[in-house]
Amino acid sequence: MNESGLILLNPRDNVAVARVEIVEGQTFSELRITSRQSIPRGHKIALRDIPGGDVVVKYGQIIGVASSPIQAGDHVHLHNLVMAEGRLAAEVLKDPADPRLPESQRKTFRGYLRADGRVGTRNYIAIISSVNCSATVSRNIAEHFNRQGGLQERSNIDGVVPLTHGGGCALNLKSEGYRVLTRTLQGYARNPNVCGVLMIGLGCETNQIPQIVENYGFKEGTVFRTMTIQQAGGTRKTIDAGCDAIRGMLDEVDDCRRTEQPLSHVRVGLQCGGSDGYSGISANPALGYAADLLVKHGATAVLSETPEIYGAEHLLASRAASPAVAEKLLSRIEWWRKYTAQNGDEMNSNPSHGNKAGGLTTILEKSLGAVAKGGTTPLNAVYEYAEPIEARGFVFMDTPGYDPVSVTGQVAGGCNIITFTTGRGSVSGFKPAPCIKIATNSEMFEHMQEDMDIDCGKIVTGGQTIEQSGSEIFERIVAVASGEKTKSELYDYGDNEFVPWQIGAVT
Repeated sequence: MNESGLILLNPRDNVAVARVEIVEGQTFSELRITSRQSIPRGHKIALRDIPGGDVVVKYGQIIGVASSPIQAGDHVHLHNLVMAEGRLAAEVLKDPADPRLPESQRKTFRGYLRADGRVGTRNYIAIISSVNCSATVSRNIAEHFNRQGGLQERSNIDGVVPLTHGGGCALNLKSEGYRVLTRTLQGYARNPNVCGVLMIGLGCETNQIPQIVENYGFKEGTVFRTMTIQQAGGTRKTIDAGCDAIRGMLDEVDDCRRTEQPLSHVRVGLQCGGSDGYSGISANPALGYAADLLVKHGATAVLSETPEIYGAEHLLASRAASPAVAEKLLSRIEWWRKYTAQNGDEMNSNPSHGNKAGGLTTILEKSLGAVAKGGTTPLNAVYEYAEPIEARGFVFMDTPGYDPVSVTGQVAGGCNIITFTTGRGSVSGFKPAPCIKIATNSEMFEHMQEDMDIDCGKIVTGGQTIEQSGSEIFERIVAVASGEKTKSELYDYGDNEFVPWQIGAVT
C-alpha cells in the first residue's frame, strides 16, 4: 500500500517506510497514525505501539526488536531498534519445477564465441599481476595501449585491463588464502570476456606463475603469455617485452566478431551497494524480477554477499533444489559467524554509515531487502569464492559483503555482466565485465545520472510497477550483452575494482 507519503510493504508489518520526508504532526488517515517526530525519507515509522523487547516487522519478516517502548507515529531507527538473534527454519523445495521456457522461445544475444565454447559479452586483453610487485609494470603496459594509441584501428578490442592487487607474497602455500588468490587469478584469465592474457610476476614471490600455469592447465601461446620482471632484466625491459607480447595478440583478438548466441551463455552477477531504505522496495525486487526472466531464458543469475543474506538465509534455503544445496548455504553462514567472531566482529556491523543514513537499521532489515535481488526461482547451486560457475539458473556464491571483493569473486567464477543496485550512489565499473548501475530512487538517479543506467525510483512514486522496471532491466542486460555500453564504459571507468579476497595471515 502506498498512502501519499508512506509505503506499507506487507499487511503483517508494524512499520511503514517514508516515501518522502515526514514532518512532525503529519497525519495519515488511512493508516490512522500521526507522526510524533520528523522522519527522513526512506526511514521507518511505527504503525502501532511496540512494547520494549517486542519484534519489529518489515517485509512481513522480523528485522529486530524494540530496545525501548515505541509509540505509534515514532521514528524507528538506531535509537530504538536493535538486532534480533536466532535462525528461522526453512523447508527445502520438493521436486522443483523447471522455470525455463522452451528453447525456441528463449532470447539470444550477440556475443563473442571462444574456441572452448565460452561466450563473452566483451573482448578484452587482461594483464594479470601475480603479486603486488608487478603492479606498476602491468599498469604501464596497459597505459601504452589504452591511453597512448596502442589500440589504434583495433575497433573490436574493448581495451587492455590491468588486474593488479595488493597480495601475492608472504602467504602460506597450503593456506585457504593462497587457494582463493590463485583460483581468482585463473578465473579472470578464463573469463569469457577475456580473449588474451599476459601474466606478469616479479619472480621471487610466493605466488609463482609456473605453478598457476601447471595447476590450472594453461598453455603458452599467442594469446596466453607469461613473464617475470627479474628474468626480463628489470622494470623498463619488462614493459617493453610486455608491450611486444600484447602486440603479438592484437591480430587474433581483433579478428573476433559478435555472433548470435543463446542467452544461456550469459551469467549475471547480482550486486547491491550503498543501499538505502528504498533498496528492498524498488531496485532490488525489480532486479529479482529480471533475474527470474534471465532464468526463464536459460541464463544464470548469481547472488552473493553472504553477510548480507544473514537473517534471511531461510528464505533462500527454502528455495534450494536439494537438501545438499540448502545445507551448503547454511554451512557458509555458520563459517561467517565463526569468522567474524574470531576477528572480534559481528554480523550486525555490516550496515554502513550510508546504509543507516538512508534508513536501514539492522543487518536483518538489510538482508531481507538484499535477497529480493535473487527473484523467486529455485536455488540450484552454492559456490565458494571464485569457484567456476557450472550450473544454470539461480545460484549463490559465498563472498564478503564488500562490493569490489564480492564482484571480483563473481567475475572469477565466470560472470560476464554485473548488475548493481544502489540507493546512495555507486561509481564502480568492474572491467572486464560491464556494470549496469540501477538507482533505487529518482533523486539520486538525477543527481548522479552520469553514473546511473536505470532509474527504479518510479516504483516508489507509483509511476512504474516492479514488473515493468524488472522487464526494463532484463532488456538492458540483453542489450549490454550484445555490446551496448553502460555509463561506466562510456566514461572508461572500472580499472581499479579487481580486489581478490585476502583470507588469513600475511607473514
